Parts: sequence; structure tokens; C-alpha cells
Amino acid sequence: MGNYQSYIDLAISWGVKILGAIIIFIIGKWIAKILTNALRKALERANLDTTLVKFLGDLAYFGLLVLVIIAALGTLGVDTTSFAAIIAAAGLAVGLALQQNFSNFGAGVIILFLRPFKVGDFVEAGGASGVVESIGIFNTIFKTGDNRIVIVPNSNIVGSNIVNYSREPIRRIDLVIGVGYEDDLKLVKKTLEEILNSDERILKDPAPSISLAELADSSVNFNVRPWVKSEDYWAVRSDLLEKIKVTFDEKGINIPYPQLDVHLDQKAA
Repeated sequence: MGNYQSYIDLAISWGVKILGAIIIFIIGKWIAKILTNALRKALERANLDTTLVKFLGDLAYFGLLVLVIIAALGTLGVDTTSFAAIIAAAGLAVGLALQQNFSNFGAGVIILFLRPFKVGDFVEAGGASGVVESIGIFNTIFKTGDNRIVIVPNSNIVGSNIVNYSREPIRRIDLVIGVGYEDDLKLVKKTLEEILNSDERILKDPAPSISLAELADSSVNFNVRPWVKSEDYWAVRSDLLEKIKVTFDEKGINIPYPQLDVHLDQKAA
């Protein structure tokens, strides 16, 4: 009878512990969700990137859940000190194995916080250039002009120069147009002004500029600098070059190429 009673007491004791652990786990999990949702809303109000908000929210929830599990195990009488030590050791081992990935993760957080570019921008960074398809925690995906997909680790991007061609609404086209020394410079400048004024995509404000840049070895060079909307940059640049060549040919204005004049001094034998 005594042994039977001891079994009953042991069962009651363990039942209370198990029930307490379950209650702690359920309540702790509920609190973890509330805190995680509050964190996500705070991050969203700070206008952080959706990817970063989701990742930080998941990371916070996982960390809180681990604490809840440790607390529940402590209620069961498990030595949580050794359990926490095992988790810490495992975390250290994983950290050493994924050191490069953590470097990319840190760089990804920097990109998502500072926002040097966004999805849809045309960017040159990390040794690649193209339209940004997606920004992840560990890498960024670009699509090149010839429709290739380039996946660049975020650490490579943060550790290099970033050129964002799409961030500003307008861009300046810089052309250097060379003409011959025998050409009428006033006619050249007037012709260039007419070409720029005839294209409606070229902005009036800021006004385009045409200025004499250099008396070079084989040509007189003009700087031609119109402003356009960023999305019109390449189309306008290509059209301008074609129109300048065609118009100069029609008006007899020369576009010289590098040449070398050789003078032979022949002496009678």
C-alpha cells in the first residue's frame, strides 16, 4: 500500500510539473507572438524594407521561443544551465561555420537600412551592373541588359562603390563632339543648338549647354550636355549621336578622326 501511495504521489508530482510546463509554454508562446508582432509594427512604422522586417521578426520570435522552452524545461526539473550551455556551444559552432554568411547578413542589413538602391533601380555594384530584381538578407539579384541573372553576395556590394543610375529623376548626357579646324565654329554651335531644341525629350530646365572644350590634335571638341529624364537617357543619347552625324553630313561639317601628317624632305642625290 505504501509503494502504491508513493507511485500516486510521484504521478501527481510529475503531472503538476508537466501541466505547469505546458501552461508556461502556451502562455510564453502567446507572449512571444504579441512581442514579435509589436516589434514588426514598430519596424514597419520606421519604413524598413519588408524583407528585413520579416527576418528580424522571425529572429526575435525564435529567440523568445527558445527562452520559453528553457523555462518550461526548468519547470520539469531539467538542468537548464547545461541546456543553455549546449545551445550556446551549438550557436558558436554554427557561427564559425557560417562566418561568411553572417558577413553577408550584416551587409544585407546595412543595405536594407541605408537603402542605397531599391528593386527596379539600374545599379552598378559588387562587380556587376543591371536592374535590381530582389534584395535578400544574404545576396542581391541583378538582371543584366542581355537578360542574365547575376547573384552578388551582399558583402561584395557593401565593400565596393555603388553607382545608382536610377535614384535621381533626371540625368545629364555628356557628349564630346569633334569637328575639323577648317569648319565654321559658329555654324557648328548653331547646328548643335537646333538639334537639341528639336528633341522634346530634352529638358529646358536645367538648360542644355554647348561649350568649346578643347583644341585637340586633330579636332576642335565641343562639350554637349543636355538634361533628360532618367528613363530617357539611353534612347536620347543614341538618337542625338545619330542625328548629329546625319545633320553634320548634310551641312558639310566634318567629324575628323585621328590622323598624322608626314612631311618628306627629299634632297637631290
